Amino acid sequence: MGYLLGAALLAVATGPSVAQDVPAVPAATQRLHDRLITLDSHLDTPASLDLPGWSILERHDAAQDYTQVDLPRMKAGGLDGGMWAIYTAQGPLDPAGYRAARDFAVMRGVSIHKMIAAAPDQFELALTAADAARIAATGKRIVYLSMENAYPLGEDIGLITLFHRMGVRMIGFTHFAHNQFADSSTDPSKTPRWQGLSPLGRDLLVEMNRLGIVPDLSHSSDAALDDALALSKTPLVLTHSGCKAIYDHPRNVDDARLRALAAKGGVIQMNAYGGYLRALKPNPAREQALRALNADRPAGAMTAAQREAMLAKRREIDRLYPETDPATFEDFMAHLLHALKVVGPDHVGIGLDWDGGGGTVGMRDITALPRITDALLKAGYSERDIAKIWSGNLLRVLRAAEAAAAPDARAAAPSEGH
Repeated sequence: MGYLLGAALLAVATGPSVAQDVPAVPAATQRLHDRLITLDSHLDTPASLDLPGWSILERHDAAQDYTQVDLPRMKAGGLDGGMWAIYTAQGPLDPAGYRAARDFAVMRGVSIHKMIAAAPDQFELALTAADAARIAATGKRIVYLSMENAYPLGEDIGLITLFHRMGVRMIGFTHFAHNQFADSSTDPSKTPRWQGLSPLGRDLLVEMNRLGIVPDLSHSSDAALDDALALSKTPLVLTHSGCKAIYDHPRNVDDARLRALAAKGGVIQMNAYGGYLRALKPNPAREQALRALNADRPAGAMTAAQREAMLAKRREIDRLYPETDPATFEDFMAHLLHALKVVGPDHVGIGLDWDGGGGTVGMRDITALPRITDALLKAGYSERDIAKIWSGNLLRVLRAAEAAAAPDARAAAPSEGH
């Protein structure tokens, strides 16, 4: 999903607000999980990198600072890496808005590169599908770059080259609102602007295909997905989505489109954002308190002291107005198992929306990831199936995008770490 504050500190969060006991998985399951390459296709964790006093190298507690991913927890949960998102909130569709978004996105990308440069023994930039296994074999965490919301590209498609050279290998067209490229599934107007992809969005798709960038249609409207399926020369990914058959929400996808996605070689990566997993009971007092906290956020970048004060207020909201009906791990598994039933293990993956509002009771941060492997084994899926779900399918789509890229685009790609 993505939040400007990093962790879902001030969001009307749907994940659990207090610590949860996570059942241990059998030792054999843990060993299996640890030997797989596990990738999450949508990590909003880059927003945490710019939080004052916060370090990716230190272990944090989701119940205290609301972050869900750091290096110690990656190791504990067996997460090898994934797509680290450059998320930019939707702003005005005008030159000033585009400039501000461009600058923000560039600096967020710089923050990710700084993370890698500061701990080269722990993280490595991945640029190709083949990099994942190589990096995992060294014990380092895998860092692919993605862009959530193409809005920072403005109306200059050529800017995509800048982000490609930075390492971006996947781009989502929209976020919560319509933009210059496509209709969003959740625009407040509830009225389509483009009836799918805009003319500029179609041009953007052509350029993604040329450069070998995977198109991400999460957050985009059903019509935009239809357009991309018809026009893209390479498979698509829904980096963090769910199934309409389980919960009929605009952010989720119906079975017919799941089959169409699979028919073109694409993958749906299953999301764990509670509000998209099932209908939740309203909690007006909590929502009002969180909105008030958001309104009180200091202007500009927060100091460490200001952030701690905001965290203390958020923890007090959790104490006074606890969630009454949070989504559960079982709700998440219902979506995952349904997608597997509809399109099979060749077209399903994991993209839980960590640090962007994802997480459920029983899976509040990445330390609980072995539960997914355990649940899949209990549902009858093989190690080979589970390996595809955790990374194989995503890497296959990335490999297909690379293979279809124009020769000049492959030649211009950066070679960091090679």
